[in-house]
Amino acid sequence: MSWSSQAIREASRVGDYGKVVKLARAIRRVSQKQLGEACGTSQSAVSRLEKRGADSYDTAQLARAAQHLQIPPHLVGLADHTAALAVKAEGTDVERRNFLAGAAAVAAAPAFAAFPATRAQPADGGQAATLRVATSAFRRMDGSTASRLLVEPVLAHLRFAQGLASEAETKEQRVRLAAVGSEVAGLAAWLSWDMGDYGSARTWYGSAVKAARSAANPLLTAYQVGSLAQFEAHAGNASQALDLCRAARKQLGAGRPHIADAWLSSVEALAHAAARDEAAADAALTAAARSAEKITDDESPPWPWVFTFNDNKVAACRVSCGARLGIPRWVSGAQDSAGAVMTAGHEKQRALLALDVASGHLAGGRLDAAFGLGSRALEIGLRYKSGRIVERARALRRGYTSATPAKIVRDFDERLYGVFL
Repeated sequence: MSWSSQAIREASRVGDYGKVVKLARAIRRVSQKQLGEACGTSQSAVSRLEKRGADSYDTAQLARAAQHLQIPPHLVGLADHTAALAVKAEGTDVERRNFLAGAAAVAAAPAFAAFPATRAQPADGGQAATLRVATSAFRRMDGSTASRLLVEPVLAHLRFAQGLASEAETKEQRVRLAAVGSEVAGLAAWLSWDMGDYGSARTWYGSAVKAARSAANPLLTAYQVGSLAQFEAHAGNASQALDLCRAARKQLGAGRPHIADAWLSSVEALAHAAARDEAAADAALTAAARSAEKITDDESPPWPWVFTFNDNKVAACRVSCGARLGIPRWVSGAQDSAGAVMTAGHEKQRALLALDVASGHLAGGRLDAAFGLGSRALEIGLRYKSGRIVERARALRRGYTSATPAKIVRDFDERLYGVFL
């Protein structure tokens, strides 16, 4: 097959790698469904990939598609070694570490190359786009990689982005790089939260909000403020979380994307649950469901969202709220709809949701189901050394008191007592 066609070369030149995949797929007579099955994903995911235009891409997904269609990696913006590493990204810890190093190298090389030796002309927006590809790769690896392995490469990536921003010669460059820095700082906050380092999480969320404001990007600012609200809601700081939600909505204004509205309503529900306000939490969840219904299956999430927000996510949020409010019927009623989240690729998120379901079982008096499910989730937390998961497991245990606990509870206690993060 010839890769020299004008359409493929032009799509590659402008960074529309989804179109490269689409053209190659058509030439090889492979359907979206067939490509999705070969890459371990869905037809709709392939459709979204092909429609992303010059936006950022999931490096691993792009590499798998290119490998199956035998597209030369450079035509989809990947170096040969990075494509191989991205395909291996779900393998062993060693392979994941290699991928992280490769991703950082790919991000660094073209960004540095963008500075001409004479500095006679300003660098273009390619720096920000290149850095964003690496950031997206780091974000997607969070689901299958311990935060302690990710946090140092992410912080190095953040320092690099901040350094480029300080060297920027034009306002447009500084704005673009500030937006990149905001996204990376938000990821650093998320990883710190997962490790149980709440102080660092708040610091990095604050940096993310500040950088988003410097970028003069209302959608990004709302996302980062809403992320901080989500963190405070989970930490039990209901009043602060609700104040932050109001600030995020103010940033969004009218005409906001449906995904932003649905997600922010779910964060408000968590904040109301932290305040023990069942009626307000229920109203926020209903609003989230209405907004999620307006999101079409083929609608790509707008940056900085990486994943879509659908009715399954709303159901998962209802499970979490039910666990915090001690309402078993919310947990059991939404559990089936949240099943897609329970089987998703993000293992740490699955463990957190499983612990919420376990709390629902405990509130309903189903002791064996609660601590059986809780034990499996705890094992995931221990494997990833996730302070957030382990602390959630401790919260489950605090919900049960008995002078003579059953064996399944004693076994759970033994695992908790041996935790050293």
